[in-house]
Amino acid sequence: MAFKNRSASLGEEPISKLLIKQSVPASIGILVMSLNILVDTIFVGNWIGSIAIAAINVVLPVSFFIAALGMAIGIGGSSIISRALGANDKEKALKTFGNQITVTILVTVIMVIIGLTFANELIPAFGGKGDIFEPAKIYYKIVLYGVPVLALSMMGNNVIRAEGKPKVAMIAMIIPSVGNLLLDYVLINLLDMGMAGAAWASTGSYVLCFLYILWFFLSDQSELRISLSHFGLNTAILKEMSALGFVTLARQAVVSLTYLLMNNILFNLGGESSVTMYGIIGRMLMFALFPVLGVTQGFLPIAGYNYGAHKYTRVRESINKAIKYAGLLALVIFALIMTFPEAIVSVFTQDEVILSETPSAMRWVFAAIPIIAIQLIGSAYFQAIGKATPALLLTLTRQGFFFIPLILILPAYFGELGVWISFPIADFLSTVVTGYFLNREVRKSLIE
Repeated sequence: MAFKNRSASLGEEPISKLLIKQSVPASIGILVMSLNILVDTIFVGNWIGSIAIAAINVVLPVSFFIAALGMAIGIGGSSIISRALGANDKEKALKTFGNQITVTILVTVIMVIIGLTFANELIPAFGGKGDIFEPAKIYYKIVLYGVPVLALSMMGNNVIRAEGKPKVAMIAMIIPSVGNLLLDYVLINLLDMGMAGAAWASTGSYVLCFLYILWFFLSDQSELRISLSHFGLNTAILKEMSALGFVTLARQAVVSLTYLLMNNILFNLGGESSVTMYGIIGRMLMFALFPVLGVTQGFLPIAGYNYGAHKYTRVRESINKAIKYAGLLALVIFALIMTFPEAIVSVFTQDEVILSETPSAMRWVFAAIPIIAIQLIGSAYFQAIGKATPALLLTLTRQGFFFIPLILILPAYFGELGVWISFPIADFLSTVVTGYFLNREVRKSLIE
């Protein structure tokens, strides 16, 4: 019974307290990870040059997608684990975790082999053209070596959070972030290794994260004490995990497709400088939304556990409070971005063209951020309770159904401005759709 009791607080403590307890560590972890990406970009822009920012931006879609396999397996399996803990089904939780490890290793190694084999074709396809190609290729190959370790770390981090141990998950996110910055300083600034230094710093940080997570699961801190028998693939678990994980994978695949389209469209419209602008804005999107994403991460195990325990009143309360907290945080982010875009951009580069054009674009990109909490919490809810199809469709509404068509159509009429105004339009439309389906589901299913 120790296994059940140690995670029972998810179904007993007040929702507000749980959200804070789960979300604050998740937010801090995401903050440090995002800050790492941000400072990494600042270091690269100032120590190597603005073209290096564009080069890294080109590589991100490929490494993100392969790393997202680990995240997808982690979140898909963690939804099962959370509900299994809520239902006191220890064996299913253990078997699920074992299957997560096996699948992550198999899939990511295959993807890395494919990625390295077709490097010369993939880099230009993702916008690595002209002066961007060579530095992008250097960064791409080295980072790809560490992606399986990153995928295992992403998977393990989600499982740790499903166990109800958000502080451990937070530390797991902080370690590679701090490690990357230290390695950046040594390899880029002191040893003058350029793009190779930036890439090895990222890969080294993945290894540090993995070692910490491995230590956690091998220690007595983890409830998931798996044996060799749990690594054998189970068809029923794989099917459920794949359906739920596909939501995350599809979202990340669309993100990668978005980067591909954006890099190519912006390169054709404004050359290397426009790709660099998107690199800066993209980093700010990752960084600025950290508290909203933290609330979303904190919400997932609470909703999943209580849904598994049939405590629907608590599930409803968790939805309402998660949206409220995330919405307030998004409003603060909106105010800061609208007020200080010039100061933000000047931290990354002193290039006059980028300094003059990026602030206006950034304001457009963040224009609808105050309402994004509904979209994020709404799609996360369906994933938390194991309803894969609506979770997938709602997750894809913003970028897949609205944003990608908009960036393919609007630039023909408005030029580069058409790219930037696509962001708030997609945010608004996807929020309306998600809000409708979330409200309908709550009224229909969460009845005690």
